Amino acid sequence: MKQPEQKQWASVLCVFLASVCFSLGGLFIKLVPWQALAINGARNLIGAAVIGVYLLITRHKLVFSRPVFIGAAAMIGVTTLFALANKMTTAANAIVLQFTAPAFVILLMALLYHEKPRRADLLTCGAVLLGVILFFVDGIQAGHLPGNIAAVLSGICYAGVFMMNTGEKADAISSCFLGQLTAGVLLTPLCFGETDFSAPTLWAVFALGAVQVGGAYILFSIGIKRTPPITASLITGMEPIMNPLWVALFYGEAVSTLSVIGSVIVVGSIVLYNVWLAKRSGEGEKRHAGQEG
Repeated sequence: MKQPEQKQWASVLCVFLASVCFSLGGLFIKLVPWQALAINGARNLIGAAVIGVYLLITRHKLVFSRPVFIGAAAMIGVTTLFALANKMTTAANAIVLQFTAPAFVILLMALLYHEKPRRADLLTCGAVLLGVILFFVDGIQAGHLPGNIAAVLSGICYAGVFMMNTGEKADAISSCFLGQLTAGVLLTPLCFGETDFSAPTLWAVFALGAVQVGGAYILFSIGIKRTPPITASLITGMEPIMNPLWVALFYGEAVSTLSVIGSVIVVGSIVLYNVWLAKRSGEGEKRHAGQEG
């Protein structure tokens, strides 16, 4: 295997491992018998420590700018609302509704920056909306409505992360570190109100911070540099599928028929949309290269 191919293979593996790590969030949050905010504080503080060590090893300097601070605020919203959603609804609902973020990016770009949506954008938003409606019908029937609302709000915050970490003077890992550190400092004191500090609970909290947050983000930031966009889109689309599977296997949480249908619609439409974007971007680059040649 040639060296460039080896590097690309290693990058794809990093993205895959990152998706696996991210997908463990629902299971570990379910297994920790603490309040959601206490869990989120502890996992963010540990995650910030792991990423901080990575920043020191790689000598990556923190960036302090308006986009970074806004991205950090969005990161706090994402992790906090996702933890709340996992305690109030099923893991499948929480992760899939958070996965609606690209649709909110389309809507926010149209509202805030007057960027006219394309036909594919509108079709994707329509499909995602249909899937979300199914989740909310299920939420009303099963008493999961507050959790589903928290998950959708988490998706909106995730859209903010995507938008604010792609502009000038933005730095994704700085936003991630500062957001996690802030959430950790503010929320970790809530852990002192908990009573269960058994070994299984502490190990699950440590795994959330070191593996599901810190380690996953480091792996993703390394792997995404050399992974083809289509491949990355398909791999990251596995997270909302693996997340409820872990919970079903090791926690015994059942998923309703409406949630399954909603999951297929939301995940399928977002993955197809990402693949379409990647193909469109690749074709545009080829045309540009041909004109230059």
